[in-house]
Amino acid sequence: MQRRSRRLLAVGALSALTLTACGGGAIDEETQANEEQQSELGDCGEINMAVNPWVGFYADAYVVGHIAEQELGCTVNYKELKEDVSWQGFGTGEVDVVIEDWGHPDLEKQFFDDQGDGSAMDGGPTGNTGIIGWYVPPWLAEEHPEVLDYENLNDFAKDFATSETGSKGQFLGADPSYVQFDEAIIDNLGLDFEVVFSGSEAASITAFQQAEEKKEFLIGYFYEPQWLFADLPLAKVALPPYEDGCQDDPAKVDCDYPETELKKILSTSWVEEGGPGVELVQNFSWSNDDQNVVAKYISEDGLSNEDAATKWVEENEDIWQQWMPTS
Repeated sequence: MQRRSRRLLAVGALSALTLTACGGGAIDEETQANEEQQSELGDCGEINMAVNPWVGFYADAYVVGHIAEQELGCTVNYKELKEDVSWQGFGTGEVDVVIEDWGHPDLEKQFFDDQGDGSAMDGGPTGNTGIIGWYVPPWLAEEHPEVLDYENLNDFAKDFATSETGSKGQFLGADPSYVQFDEAIIDNLGLDFEVVFSGSEAASITAFQQAEEKKEFLIGYFYEPQWLFADLPLAKVALPPYEDGCQDDPAKVDCDYPETELKKILSTSWVEEGGPGVELVQNFSWSNDDQNVVAKYISEDGLSNEDAATKWVEENEDIWQQWMPTS
């Protein structure tokens, strides 16, 4: 019995040595290939990546950052900043990349070359289409489809009212730092509602989930791409259609939000320095579905930003290989 145990231990040890040798060889080969590729492409250096406060942005930033670090040898510094604060970092060198911009013509005038100080530039589309609007939970759209037309909302104001809004209906705003015109839209359309800000994306998601579960009246600001729509198909309320110029004066906005081609905003000086990190970010482009997968890993499945990015990268090499720099 003792001799048999020793033989099994010996065989196990030999197997372990063999597996270690094989695995080590494969890892060594892959590491060498990565190092050779990084050498050919040149030094990546540092990337200062702004991270704005919504989970889709986290998905973009950490997927691109993971590839930059693992494939190109970059050092990525993630900086959690509000949208407008991020843009201020372009001129100081504190921010190189805003990976998902939802449209800031006011900031473009201030920071783009043809109108402002030239510290920022358009980095090309992310591949995502952004849709901001007013939404209600599915149960409400099904039982009271009239609420999907803004002209009928005053008839239901008392149903949307809360202790905080008194006789007025509550309109749930999101993070007040987001691009939003809801207070002006309410005033200019003569709606008997009051904006109450949830304070964050997570709080808005929870509010919509609870409203659906408890069949409560809720209307609020929300947007796509967003992983929540896969689980809870919120219904969009029809506002007066967006037309060019209808949001030029924030105080006079009386129209819906436009569909927006999301894009990257880059530091002009960082782009001029060049390098593989610049080309990777400029090439980055994926779908709303891709982003929603990673965002759900983070928000619902409880993965860290890094682990969510790693999981997606491991499963979607055919997509991200197209972003890789070639020179």
